[in-house]
Amino acid sequence: MKHSSISFKINLDDKNIPEQITWEASDTHNKPTSTKALACSVWDEDQQNTLKIDLWTKDMKIDEMEKFFVDTLGGLSQTILNATGDTYLSAELNRLCEQFVTYIQNKDYK
Repeated sequence: MKHSSISFKINLDDKNIPEQITWEASDTHNKPTSTKALACSVWDEDQQNTLKIDLWTKDMKIDEMEKFFVDTLGGLSQTILNATGDTYLSAELNRLCEQFVTYIQNKDYK
């Protein structure tokens, strides 16, 4: 049986706020890659709910954060279509993301 792993390393400041996040996957054999945010969801079968880890570095800008979450939602739209074939959920999530994209494009990030 093949095994694969993804690991995250989070460097924290003295107030436990992430200063740097890096990740690497065993299948890529690349050096650790830096990122400003991560959103990880795990299904807890026993509790029938989702466990989440959402982290971002203190230097991540608000516009980057908003785009990150809209991109994440858009990706989930395709994931639900691939995993379940549910075209309604996928289309509605896509429609919502399109509204968010329009909102973000018209927003003034000063």
